[in-house]
Amino acid sequence: MNIGVVKEIKEDEYRVALVPAGVEQLTSQSHQVLIEAGAGSASGFSDESYREAGAVIVDSAADVYQGADMIVKVKEPLPQEYVLLREGQIVFTYFHFAASEQLARAIMRSRCVALAYETIEKTGGLLPLLSPMSEVAGRMAVQQAAKYLEREHGGRGVLLGGVPGVEPAVVMVIGGGVVGTHAAKFAAGLGAQVCIMDINLERLRYLSDIMPANVITLMSSPYAIRGLIKDADVVISAVLVHGGRAPTVITADMVRTMKRGAVVVDVAVDQGGSLETSHPTTHEDPIYSVDGVIHYCVSNMPGAVPMTSTVALTNATLPYVVQIADKGYRQAILENNEIRKGANIILGRITYKNVAEAFGLPYTPVEEILG
Repeated sequence: MNIGVVKEIKEDEYRVALVPAGVEQLTSQSHQVLIEAGAGSASGFSDESYREAGAVIVDSAADVYQGADMIVKVKEPLPQEYVLLREGQIVFTYFHFAASEQLARAIMRSRCVALAYETIEKTGGLLPLLSPMSEVAGRMAVQQAAKYLEREHGGRGVLLGGVPGVEPAVVMVIGGGVVGTHAAKFAAGLGAQVCIMDINLERLRYLSDIMPANVITLMSSPYAIRGLIKDADVVISAVLVHGGRAPTVITADMVRTMKRGAVVVDVAVDQGGSLETSHPTTHEDPIYSVDGVIHYCVSNMPGAVPMTSTVALTNATLPYVVQIADKGYRQAILENNEIRKGANIILGRITYKNVAEAFGLPYTPVEEILG
């Protein structure tokens, strides 16, 4: 199979979908890899390193799309890329369709095969291709919150961990999944007072066992959020609906009750946002203020640390890329239930129920298409 990797064109996105080690593995198994010139430079990988691993370096994204049976990306195709997609071409990337009807309809019109990283799912609900970036995003959320708490950025002027004789900041984490767990651990390690909330009691029991003493667990509800948010210096929203739009857990009324100069980080903004007051921002212009509360809503947070993020991501994606390349998408989907759950749109039809429900569009089980 011909596998293509293009340079990411989303604003402030510096990651790349495949590292030279992955190229070497694929080419050793008789696959051809096409890399757009400069695709890996922002992540620290030169064209020469890809060439030495066996890739063919091509001049443009159009050349990659034209020559590849499967496109491996980091972020969803943007409008200028829609016209490059071909019927039957596999596109394997983060899509987050439920946050964009425009994207979903464009992919349907292209009749390509959209396999989404974020809905690949193992037994027990583990999301193996979302987890690496969730780990990065959880830690970055705390790092960014600490920075924007500084007075220079309009924050309250509070040091996250305090100092002897001065109480530390109060950090509220909503969602006890991978993002929330890493955020809570990181904030606790810096000495903050942390409360992590979730709607799953068993998950809270687990978190209570593994978290340090300065982390408390609390059952999440609108009542509990309203009560705690007034005292929080930092709120990190890390809620997740598999393949669906993020629910709104923090209303504008709740934001109005927060301390002036407090910081909220909406990690779910790439799935539509979990704050009524949130909208996507960029690394170049990452924050804005609502009622005196700083909002950090960058939709591709791990893109700011591309060397770490690229390696972490490709460690997880490469085994799936190899399977799809070896077997073709039809056989890979039929034989591997994890890949089957990654199938979101195939040949113009939506095959992931949460995406169809998000826009009131018809849903077709993937088995019906593949027979």
